[in-house]
Amino acid sequence: MKIVKTVQEMRQLSERVKIHNKSIGLVPTMGCLHNGHLSLVHKARKDCDIVVMSIFVNPMQFAPGEDLEKYPRDFDMDRRLAKRAGVDVIFYPDTKHIYAKGFFTFVSVENMDKIWEGKTRPAHFRGVCTIVGKLFNIVDPDIAYFGQKDAQQVAIIKRMVGDLYFNINIVIAPTVREKDGLAMSSRNKYLSSEERKAAQVLYRSLHEAEKMIKNGEKKSDNVLEHMRDVIKKEKLAHLDYVGIVNHEDFSSVSEISKTSLIIIACYIGKTRLIDNFGLM
Repeated sequence: MKIVKTVQEMRQLSERVKIHNKSIGLVPTMGCLHNGHLSLVHKARKDCDIVVMSIFVNPMQFAPGEDLEKYPRDFDMDRRLAKRAGVDVIFYPDTKHIYAKGFFTFVSVENMDKIWEGKTRPAHFRGVCTIVGKLFNIVDPDIAYFGQKDAQQVAIIKRMVGDLYFNINIVIAPTVREKDGLAMSSRNKYLSSEERKAAQVLYRSLHEAEKMIKNGEKKSDNVLEHMRDVIKKEKLAHLDYVGIVNHEDFSSVSEISKTSLIIIACYIGKTRLIDNFGLM
């Protein structure tokens, strides 16, 4: 496994791969790897000749007061896990290589980046689209892999790829969960043992919603009201938002259909967690 730290070296490596007509799969991450990330690697390993994982904690997607400084970092562990999973190249650039002095160009997907996650975290998706666009240009992958847990991010990236004619296939892998249903996330490490138990309420509320819908409920308001009631019963939980949306543009829907997506963001103590459940 090779570790690449500069844009120039990464571009040169990708060019050599393409000259030999080999395909590149990209798994973008911010490190602190868990089984969710590794499931993307396993998928890329089956699909592509060369698997590149980027590890970069992107400052542009953190708002002032968010957890940029304390975001968990353990490159030595990440390197071991990536190698074991079958990664060929880790692209591990320094911030100065990604955002050079005088950097003023950003990418944003209007409207979709102002709702739900975008409302709570202004400029977050601008930061996401900018770094993902940069990675696409630097690595030049044939396929890029993302997890369904970050559902709005996935929808926005797919829209960006379509609107800007990136010649890249986007593959979305299912959310990987702990045994109790909690979606795997790097931020789960922030939770105390009591908070970790309380965090199960996110999945529990989604499971309750799923049962209602399977029993014939089609009104979004009724399902959302029940989900809020479930969350309220957990004393350590503070709901940010819960919604039922169209999975492509994240507009709210009043009638539930197979294209609907249930989304939730909730604070457990000081840790903000997100999750979702698709009906397709």
